[in-house]
Amino acid sequence: MAISMYSASVPVFTQMLGSLSALMKKAEAHAGQHNIEADALLGARLFPNMFPLRRQVQIACDFARGVSARLAGVEVPKSPDTEQSFEELQELITKTLSFVASLSQSQFDKSDSREIVTRPGTPKERRFTGQAYLLTYGLPQFFFHITTAYALLRHNGVELGKGDYMGTY
Repeated sequence: MAISMYSASVPVFTQMLGSLSALMKKAEAHAGQHNIEADALLGARLFPNMFPLRRQVQIACDFARGVSARLAGVEVPKSPDTEQSFEELQELITKTLSFVASLSQSQFDKSDSREIVTRPGTPKERRFTGQAYLLTYGLPQFFFHITTAYALLRHNGVELGKGDYMGTY
């Protein structure tokens, strides 16, 4: 039995964005309990040339919205990615979850063979079938940023475990 493109994407984004929201709540509580300025965590990096935590969250949300929208054949919602606080990042996650939830399963029909073009008209333009886009590009990118956010928080002393990463499933 084949898995639908909807089932391979929307529930995954929903689960992991829920996890990301919970991770960020734990990070905010950790900062408060230990008198750590929020920006110390939100600006944390694993290495100087990597994006900080706040950007990891923004990019994860960008991928969840972008991949879902492209597969559903709707316009990708724009986000200026200007969030600076825990509260603003939680709002971004909530908006992203709402958008993903607004897409119906039928919008994903035949999206496995739909052509997806990323960065059209630029030297970085890539063309995928919907299935290849989801499985070889979209999901790996999304998981990279979720995992990096988790690692940043764990590295900075937030008490987290695998169950926190996995969230509710």
